[in-house]
Parts: sequence; C-alpha cells; structure tokens
Amino acid sequence: MSSDQSSNKKKSNAFTILKDDSTDGHGGYGAGTISLENMSPVIVDPNEDRAFVDMGAMHARSEIERRVKILPNRDEVPNGLLYWIVWVNVGRGENGPYYEGVAGSEIRVDRSIKRAYKSMPQHVTHMDKSLKGKIILDHMDDHSKKLLKDFLVDFNEEMWNNSTDELKQVLSE
Repeated sequence: MSSDQSSNKKKSNAFTILKDDSTDGHGGYGAGTISLENMSPVIVDPNEDRAFVDMGAMHARSEIERRVKILPNRDEVPNGLLYWIVWVNVGRGENGPYYEGVAGSEIRVDRSIKRAYKSMPQHVTHMDKSLKGKIILDHMDDHSKKLLKDFLVDFNEEMWNNSTDELKQVLSE
C-alpha cells in the first residue's frame, strides 16, 4: 500500500459523525449523544472585514487555526489578531427554519510566532449553549457583530426574518 493510500485510510476512520436521533431507545452505539448536524461554525474576521462558514472549526481545523499551536493562555499571544468562531444552530419554527442558537467564541492568532489563544472550555460551552437555542454575543465588538449580521442576512434572509427578536436586537446594537 502506498503512503497516499494509507493516509487516506487513516482519514476515513478518524471520526464518525452520528446522524439522526441517537436516543431512539435502541441503547446501542451512540446512545445518549447529541446531533451536531444543524450546527455550523461561522468565522468572523474583523481584520479582513469578512465572515464565512468553515466546517473545519468543528474539529479545530478551521482556516484560522491551521499551522498554529493553540495555547490556553492569552498572555502568550500578546499580538494576536482577533477572530470569532460563532456557533450557529438552525432550528425549525412555525414559519420555517431560523437561526436558533448563536454563540461567539474568541480566538487570537499570531501567525508570526505560529501561536494562537483559544479557551477550549469557552468554545465547548458556547457550542452547547448554541445547541440549546441561546444567544451569546454581547461580548463581541460592534464591528464583528455587524459582519455576522450581514453574513446571516445574506446567507439566508428568510431564516434571518424568522429568527428571534433577541438575536436581531443583539446584532443591531
């Protein structure tokens, strides 16, 4: 087997995403797990005035996290550029799909030293809160919130219109 084939084989077995309702009572593999299939990580980059979906963030492999060592101490990345990984969960209401849970987590990246600051407990908590339909964006700067709002509206205006007044208010401040 060539090295290309063996690396492809490793990648295909690296992670299994469980879909559908794993709590249907069968009690087998995956019982009690949660589904992440309605969640998407949106990267907000206020440095370049852009926001985009990067599914790699689900496994700490987003564009901004690649080729840097993640550190848990902000002081070790004093010149890091600010980015946000915003965990967006889509729900379905009486009017159709909407942005149900939205929670932003800070990350600071300094490419010159190949280091980044990221609080893993904060990211996990914000993913969980997003899954539970919470809006946690008050700690984001106004420019980043505007980029996020513009992205969500442009991505799907109907979902934005169906979203809660709380989300619209937080992103309009």
